[in-house]
Amino acid sequence: MSSSWQLGDLSDPGVLEHMGAAASDRRTPLIMQAAAALQSRLAASSETHLLWVPGRIEIAGKHTDYAGGRSLVAPTEQGIALVAVPRRDRRISVVDASLQTSFEFSLDEEPTIPPESWQAYFVTVARRLDQNFPSLSRGADISFVSDLPAAAGLSSSSALVVGTFLALANLNALPDRTDYREAIPDLSALAGYLGAIENGYSYGALEGTQGVGTFGGSEDHTAILCGQAGCVVQYRYSPVRFEGSIRLPTEFILAIASSGLRAEKTGSARADYNRLSLQTQEIAGLWRAATDSNLSDLGSILDSEREAVRKFLSLVKNIEDPAFPVDQLHGRFVHFEQENEVIVPGAAAALEAGDMGQFGDWIDRSMQLAETLLGNQVPETSFLASEARQLGAVAASAFGAGFGGAVWALVPRTDAEEFKCYLKKSYLQAFPQHAEAATFFLTEAGPPAMEISPKS
Repeated sequence: MSSSWQLGDLSDPGVLEHMGAAASDRRTPLIMQAAAALQSRLAASSETHLLWVPGRIEIAGKHTDYAGGRSLVAPTEQGIALVAVPRRDRRISVVDASLQTSFEFSLDEEPTIPPESWQAYFVTVARRLDQNFPSLSRGADISFVSDLPAAAGLSSSSALVVGTFLALANLNALPDRTDYREAIPDLSALAGYLGAIENGYSYGALEGTQGVGTFGGSEDHTAILCGQAGCVVQYRYSPVRFEGSIRLPTEFILAIASSGLRAEKTGSARADYNRLSLQTQEIAGLWRAATDSNLSDLGSILDSEREAVRKFLSLVKNIEDPAFPVDQLHGRFVHFEQENEVIVPGAAAALEAGDMGQFGDWIDRSMQLAETLLGNQVPETSFLASEARQLGAVAASAFGAGFGGAVWALVPRTDAEEFKCYLKKSYLQAFPQHAEAATFFLTEAGPPAMEISPKS
């Protein structure tokens, strides 16, 4: 494998140590199930690529990445097992080994894939690669299976994007190409590029095309590719750059409560998600017009002007007919400034110092501002975060796009199973309509995306 990937290997003893026996055992049947769906192709092929791609937990940094902000993130132990073998033509066939459904498309034809379908992620990645790095000579037969709850804020969709890219890039030896290495020199750059594939934007000289309909950033892809087992990592975005790593105290574990209220990026939540992103674009545009600057996002505006939020309000209060009401834009800017400049650094410092009380207070503040200023919470996620704190979590917050999704809680390892059961019982008493879809599980901060060697 080319050194430019720098992906880990699931057979590495250091990775296995952080995963634990239970996590390793849980992955094995998923990998076998994905491989079984391509059994005949595997037997006939001398080249096979097996990948493990995790989900993502956002500890702090709500809706900051696409505006040039920062966040604290960690990969999950849960994820997607993906198996790929090359074809001799430019067709790509995909099997969902869990649902036993499949589809196929050609890179030489315009596919007719419903944009609300999971199939759209495979098509979007493949066509963007073929456009940016012409021409992909090899198609692929791909099978995947996941133990991530879908549309739950855990980035199952971005995991599909990452997994599809890694499979097709490996099969087509993209890291060996000079044009690829110049455009995408490392994993941080790759995370930024994959974010651009998903949102449809250009990445440097790599021209954009239709994404999946959301104007998001690259936080998810960064956590999935650049996370560190057992740690929370801090990254800044646009462009992606590493700011620090903090090891989670071993006496705690993350409990995840998926509300059962789906927030699909390709579905009904897309307009709400995009509204928050478009507000930041409007703020940056108004700032440029009023100051004659070329600053592209809120992060760079705050870097350039200490009193940027206050100055922005004075700049825009006389503007006629903005795309959004001025009070909404001001509230959105206040939220970004507090989350990016105050909460993320404060939470990181408290966690690194082992001050779990202060860490919990910072996360409570993040949740409060998500409810009052960002407006991306629903009764289910607000209840879960509050109830988790009442039940003894040292910190708890909703994460991801919002408008549904999941909540994480950091809880003492010795009480984790009991905590999970109590939280589930309390939640389903309050929201019995979600009994079938809600899921509750425990996870370490897992390893990032991994190549699975044949010996493992």
